[in-house]
Amino acid sequence: MRGRRGLVAIFLVAGAAVRLSGQVPDTSHAPPPLPPIVTTGAVVVAPDTTHRVRPMGAFLRSLLLPGWGQAVTGRHVAGAVFATWEGVSAMMTLKARSEFHYLREAGSANVGAKRQEVQDWLVLWIFNHLFSGAEAFVSAHLQDFPRELRIQAFPGGVGFSVPVPRP
Repeated sequence: MRGRRGLVAIFLVAGAAVRLSGQVPDTSHAPPPLPPIVTTGAVVVAPDTTHRVRPMGAFLRSLLLPGWGQAVTGRHVAGAVFATWEGVSAMMTLKARSEFHYLREAGSANVGAKRQEVQDWLVLWIFNHLFSGAEAFVSAHLQDFPRELRIQAFPGGVGFSVPVPRP
């Protein structure tokens, strides 16, 4: 029971710290906009880079709270999946730990198997944090990559195309 109270206290303290850090005014300077790229008569407008998050910032956000870095980079579905799996793995770890304590007090022969289950859920919980951070790091690097990229096979090789909106 003490473990649950400690875990709840950690989440409450972390939640308060996250809210307080969001109230600090932003003193960073936005990078200058990129010049337009001219290719064979068509002008491609540079992407908006004023609200970009740095890759390490996205990594640390998702390491602290899985899904946060994905939400900042605009990948809301991926962020929701990581946050949901965080909740599932956390609750299953706590449930298996509670069952482990019950079986140990009852003197059951299944204590070893339940201990292994607790460890398995704990590993999945930690892996979710690390994988979420890595995915947010890569997503932050690929923010400017065009989403409409098309790949097509040709007889002489492979061609790439990016649709350019007509004014």
